Amino acid sequence: MDKSAFKKAAEAIAKAQHGDPFSFLGPHLAGQGRSVVRAFLPYASQAEVISRSGSVMAVMDKVHPDGLFQAEVAGEAPQYRLRVQPFEGQVHEIDDPYRFPPLIGELDLHLLAEGNHLQSFERLGAHPRVQDGVAGTYFSVWAPNARRVSVIGDFNFWDGRRNPMRNHPGSGIWDIFLPGVGEGALYKYEILGPDGNLLPEKTDPYAFQCEVPPRTACVVHDGRSFPWSDKEWMERRSDLNRHDAPMSIYEVHLGSWRRIVEEDNRPLSYRELAEQLVPYVKDMGFTHLELLPVSEFPFDGSWGYQPIGLFAPTSRFGSPEDFSYFIDCCHREGLGVIVDWVPGHFPEDAHGLGWFDGSHLYEHADPRQGRHMDWGTLIYNYGRSEVANYLLTNALFWLDRYHIDGLRVDAVASMLYLDYSRKSGEWIPNRFGGKENLEAIAFLKRLNEVVYAHNHGVFTCAEESTAWPMVSRPVHLGGLGFGFKWNMGWMHDTLRYMSEDPIHRKYHHDKLTFGLLYAFQENFILPISHDEVVHGKGSLLGRMPGDRWQKFANLRLYYTFMFTHPGKKLLFMGCEIAQPGEWKHDQSLDWHLLGDIYHEGVRRSVRDLNHLYRNTPALHLLDGEGQGFSWIDCTDHESSVLSYLRRGEKAEDIVITVLNFTPVVRRAYRVGVPKGGLYREVFNSDSAFYQGSDLGNGGVVRADAVPMHGHAYSLELILPPLAGMVFQPEEG
Repeated sequence: MDKSAFKKAAEAIAKAQHGDPFSFLGPHLAGQGRSVVRAFLPYASQAEVISRSGSVMAVMDKVHPDGLFQAEVAGEAPQYRLRVQPFEGQVHEIDDPYRFPPLIGELDLHLLAEGNHLQSFERLGAHPRVQDGVAGTYFSVWAPNARRVSVIGDFNFWDGRRNPMRNHPGSGIWDIFLPGVGEGALYKYEILGPDGNLLPEKTDPYAFQCEVPPRTACVVHDGRSFPWSDKEWMERRSDLNRHDAPMSIYEVHLGSWRRIVEEDNRPLSYRELAEQLVPYVKDMGFTHLELLPVSEFPFDGSWGYQPIGLFAPTSRFGSPEDFSYFIDCCHREGLGVIVDWVPGHFPEDAHGLGWFDGSHLYEHADPRQGRHMDWGTLIYNYGRSEVANYLLTNALFWLDRYHIDGLRVDAVASMLYLDYSRKSGEWIPNRFGGKENLEAIAFLKRLNEVVYAHNHGVFTCAEESTAWPMVSRPVHLGGLGFGFKWNMGWMHDTLRYMSEDPIHRKYHHDKLTFGLLYAFQENFILPISHDEVVHGKGSLLGRMPGDRWQKFANLRLYYTFMFTHPGKKLLFMGCEIAQPGEWKHDQSLDWHLLGDIYHEGVRRSVRDLNHLYRNTPALHLLDGEGQGFSWIDCTDHESSVLSYLRRGEKAEDIVITVLNFTPVVRRAYRVGVPKGGLYREVFNSDSAFYQGSDLGNGGVVRADAVPMHGHAYSLELILPPLAGMVFQPEEG
């Protein structure tokens, strides 16, 4: 290297503007069996090249005033260390990062570029490891348009000049192995954009742990050493997550389920949640927990739906090991875990993915494609193979690393439609002139193919609020490939009906029955989610009409309808205790309400409905098939009474549900049934145990040979006010 080139390269290193630092720093052949070693040590007054045993190989010359040192040593591939005398402090020895070869292979680079590296989280990010007998951390990041990328952290005083990374031309990957950097080290990426301007410090897109917000640094973390003890669950979960298995989901925001008021109103930790939440949910009879997003997110008020650290469980409640412990406890107690997963958008926070390398890397450049105006967030460019790969590998990461059983994909409708919440002129049609987002559709299909192909017994479900066809049908049949779809239409119709005064309900009877016209077109989950108790909607209890007694009776009736209706069940936390106010993300649920007999009555009714649903094959085996349901009478709008039949696979698996949506007691009310004999009243929402009026049918009623509703037999019933009853034929 001539003097001019050397001076130019040295100046670029000193100013942190060199795009290929490995071509200059570290060991380089000098001819005649010798090498020249260069190191940039801006904090050092002196430096020596030493052997692995500690003997001096050469005293380094300071060849640039900002701290560039150089020495010539024997050997074409010298095994050396550096002994450094700082301006302040003691002499110390370090391994030179620039003597280590690249640790990412050509196959990895190829697969990343074409979007087929489904285990990219094993290569990108920060990985503690031992290289050539030296412990350190390997860092790798995708930033194809950057001029220079450096790892900065507490180990190098956040100085971007100290550890610029190696660029792999053509792939956009930058990497470096930093000796001596271990678990717990804080780090970010410092990026020089394509225009030569320094960008805001960036969070690692693949960070496995982050600082507790509002701090934004990443934490070096391995995360592969947790001693899982859920083998039994993992081996049998494919049976527990089947479409014909009972699925009753308790949706939880971990930060507000229960708080410790005496300790500055802090939320429970992951381990405290394992001790308190898990046994509660198990006792209540739910089969699954669904967690609002746990990927690290900066703003509490987003509830996790604007994540930045997609690979990091939020540090608000503990470490990644603590999160693993929580999941492990769920599985050991027989509870599946679903996490809300957000591939539809991401926030614009400066340390996040937006404008990551000084270009629109993860997002579309045109705001008509790349920005959600309603939410102030950015939209992923699903047509870019590396971006799609990033999201796909993230989905697999949660299923693999944390044993998650299901992914509930948020805001699918916003992904499917280019004109979602946009006026004319605010969106760009697809290549056929339509409004369908073809790239997002292809991504969702591949997501589901990949998830079901790579993981045993897991499932996906879509929050999709439109009439998009075949959301939960296989891709090879033309569907999107999800396992389940939230039935938003059922939820909206039935809650609107329940808010009506009973005297007017006969005019809205179709709101209860319309859902059965499409109930078997998808594998539906009936969702009473967090979205129904926020943003001015009030609580479920608050929407029920009537006096206090009637409000609670209406709510118990609604839950009876929900748990006996075709479809899996989902209930947001607090709804099971009839929380009277809207949910607030920074406050605990009102657990003191259980001292009130009416609130405790609702909790008991939900618990009993859960156990009835789980233990009764007719209420879940044929959830997605028409032969599992038939109306007995859906036409009695004048009385606002519904009756229907649920069937299992066996002829004797029969359940009769009768619902009275008025406060009028109806006596001698006949309901047709398919066979004679005794029918046991297995549930009555009007029971005194739930603080009802305790009207009913004495526990058992005989079917008479009186034809009714197309059946040869019928039951003569007393229908309690605002109540639902469930009957099963007595065996023998």
